[in-house]
Amino acid sequence: MAHNEKLLNQQEIYSGRVFRVTKDTVLLENGAEGIREIVHHHGGAAVVALDEHGRVILVRQYRHAIGREMWEIPAGKLESGEDPFEAAKRELAEEGGVTADVWQELGVIYPTVGYATEAIYLYLATRLHPVPMHLDEDEFLEPSYLPLEQVMDWIMQGKLQDSKTVIGCMKADKLTRKKERAD
Repeated sequence: MAHNEKLLNQQEIYSGRVFRVTKDTVLLENGAEGIREIVHHHGGAAVVALDEHGRVILVRQYRHAIGREMWEIPAGKLESGEDPFEAAKRELAEEGGVTADVWQELGVIYPTVGYATEAIYLYLATRLHPVPMHLDEDEFLEPSYLPLEQVMDWIMQGKLQDSKTVIGCMKADKLTRKKERAD
């Protein structure tokens, strides 16, 4: 049996630059009503950029929401109606200072399905070429090239905790190992 909830009413609580929040009244499967607070977000795009030496570009930046620096793959939010692939290319150039000749989709993830609509589109970029970085005014980060093997160790050791980065790098690692076995 498929599970479902029917939206009965939606009240906007907040609308900001990055997201909006609604209080949704839903009809539950048992006939009762429930309340759901939902963060509506346009989503994002993120890139695992892998160079010819098997190194991944990670950027280190401070994240106010958790009060510390994080290592992440280049990523950014989508503008309303923006194509995720175009956003991925933009973010790789802006944050990583590279562009790529070869792109592969790694799928879509939903980092917080309990209360947010955000979808993050993941890509693998290879055959990289340098381009000038051009960060947004409020971005302060440092790109670094780290061996994919080291990144995978950091993931398993719990040193790398950003969900899009963990999932993207795990998928990229699986793809590259599969390709190595085929060659």
